[in-house]
Amino acid sequence: MRGLKIQIRRTALALALIALAGAASAASLPGSTRLALLPQAWTDDSGKPLALTSLTGETVVLTMAYANCHRVCPMTIDQLKRLQASFDAAGRKAEFVIVGYDPENENAATWRDYRKSHRLNRSNWHFITGSLEDTTRLARALNFELWKYDEHVMHDSHVLLFDPDGVLAHELDPAATDPS
Repeated sequence: MRGLKIQIRRTALALALIALAGAASAASLPGSTRLALLPQAWTDDSGKPLALTSLTGETVVLTMAYANCHRVCPMTIDQLKRLQASFDAAGRKAEFVIVGYDPENENAATWRDYRKSHRLNRSNWHFITGSLEDTTRLARALNFELWKYDEHVMHDSHVLLFDPDGVLAHELDPAATDPS
């Protein structure tokens, strides 16, 4: 029982830190960040290289996730699914990019299994991993907060929308479903 109380306190503390980090995040980024200025050496879940600049010409919805996350990431993925449905309803195209937070423990196979188990089979969804250095650089450039806690990756969550020119247009509200 005592162990459960400690775990609950740790979870509550982690969620509070995530909320604080998210509140301080990307407010100053729109217009100043471009896909071309971010690291480009990524591998998608099929094992193929993917440069973020290859997505220029389409709206890009980008977030970071942790494949073994059981709290924050499932909510973020649900938001992305709602956004996809909204884009579909509006007859608009978008590329969805999910960058793995934990390149030391996640790879193409990890994300391929994740994609399959969560039925995320659309070709415009890209689950990518890169080096620890590039992942850290991208996270810092886009104000994604992350830290290791025991064996877990603690992180905040936000979703960024890049226009077809690859310029960061804005950060979406966590409950946003309207791509306009």
